[in-house]
Amino acid sequence: MSKNVLLIEDDLQMQKLIFEYLQDYDFTCTAFSHPKDALENFKNNNDYAIIILDLMLPDIDGFDLFKKLKQIKDIPIIISSARGDIGNKIHGFELGADDYLAKPYEPRELVLRIEHILKKNLSNKITIGEFVIDKDNRTVILDDFPIDLTKIEFEIFIFLIDNINKISSREQILHATSLDENTKNRTIDMHISNIRYKIGDDSKNPKYIKSVWGIGYKFVG
Repeated sequence: MSKNVLLIEDDLQMQKLIFEYLQDYDFTCTAFSHPKDALENFKNNNDYAIIILDLMLPDIDGFDLFKKLKQIKDIPIIISSARGDIGNKIHGFELGADDYLAKPYEPRELVLRIEHILKKNLSNKITIGEFVIDKDNRTVILDDFPIDLTKIEFEIFIFLIDNINKISSREQILHATSLDENTKNRTIDMHISNIRYKIGDDSKNPKYIKSVWGIGYKFVG
């Protein structure tokens, strides 16, 4: 589990306190007091596991910075702010914040919140061969590139992954998805064909999704 933390906090005393506390718990912390510097660093660094974000920052409002960070890469963000009123908290969670800590708080509480979020995210991410699958965010990454699967394609892909190296009939695939029960076998075959195309799997000599004649398919891991 990556323990790299990006801290964006312009109160240097608070920044130093959090920085040192995270180090005591074996986190690697990179801290910035100016949002523009943090943004530039984040664009060029894919190793962060989580962001601790203050809202009251120079030049850029914290909520605007939140949106910019999420556009670059969707990783967990904990808002750490003196703006502890319910309106700001609701807005933060509406934007997709994973947690919201109103200052002042004990640094130990921040560490516990970070550990909880990272463990939760880890449990819902699967790595199989070249694939990294995030069930919560419905994403599939292959060799560091995102695969653009439709809702149905993702459901089929996950079912095959969950039953890796096992033969799955078309009927089993159908019932594991939100497809209509009257869906024809050829529709399942079409979705499989689309998935193969998107993951670069040759239908004549597939590496990942094998056809089992007369039955269905299996994902080979």
